This record gives sequence, structure tokens and C-alpha cells, in this order.
Amino acid sequence: MQIVPYNREKAVDYAHTWAFRRNPSFSDFSALGGNCTNFISQCVYAGSGIMNFRSVFGWYYRSMNDRSPSWTGVEYFNNFLQRREENVGPFAEESNIFSVEMGDVIQLRFHGNQAFSHSLLVVEKRQGRALSNILIATNSDDSNHRPLSTYTAAEYRPLHVLGLRK
Repeated sequence: MQIVPYNREKAVDYAHTWAFRRNPSFSDFSALGGNCTNFISQCVYAGSGIMNFRSVFGWYYRSMNDRSPSWTGVEYFNNFLQRREENVGPFAEESNIFSVEMGDVIQLRFHGNQAFSHSLLVVEKRQGRALSNILIATNSDDSNHRPLSTYTAAEYRPLHVLGLRK
């Protein structure tokens, strides 16, 4: 299987374009618990151009009723990106919060004993080791160029996208 680079600029451009509105090519999950991971999946797809159509453990979107759990579910998305199997699609590893790059994903856990429940895309990283230097975009509290420091999360899960397999 060939590994090719993830296009971080395309992912970030997509985030800037759709952070405050919804792409009509995809359903809006705002009324169904939130649109954040759907939006982040769209961003990562813009930077990868490839989906994984495996029925249970893939990562894809065809319609509201024909999509993988990983397309819209925070934990499922994490599981897909960090999968051990070498199959088609983007892949990532958990990293240090201050090692993130634009186009990487950060997931938030708001309370220590609950699951991670929010996904963000890094759109800019400024110099310095401060959460205020990491700027994100997301839906379900639509934001663009929002400092990570404005979130009161119990835990951050930074996912560094390493590339994609074709």
C-alpha cells in the first residue's frame, strides 16, 4: 500500500470556507447531537481526497443514512485515524498538544470521567508553547481562528495526521 502526503492546506482552506455555514453536499447533524466531527471529517477528506468504504470500520459519507460511524462519531473517528490495520484512508497518531500542525485534529474531553465529545481542526499554530497560540475551526459552536485556550476542557487529544494510504 502506498503512503502519500496529507494536504494540510486543502484541509485548512475547507475549514475556513465552511466554519460558519454548512456544505450542502453533506447533512447537517447540529440537531442530532452536533456537527463537529462531521465537519472535521469533511476537512480531513478535503486534505486527503480518499474515503474508506469498509462497512463497519471504514470512514465514509454517501448520505445521512449511508455513512460510517467514524464520519460523525468522536470516538469512532479517533479509532479510525489511529487504526493499526494498514488500509485505505488518512491515518494519525496521538501527539503532544504543542506538536500539532495546521490540518491536525484535536478532540476534547470536557469532564474527566466522560468520553471525548468534541472535534476541532488546527488552522494555525503560532510560535510559543501556549494554548492561545493554537487556533482552531469547528462546527457546533461554529468557530474559525479560535484560540484553543478559550475551551475549558479536562483533556485534549491531539491527533497528528501522518498521511494517507492508497
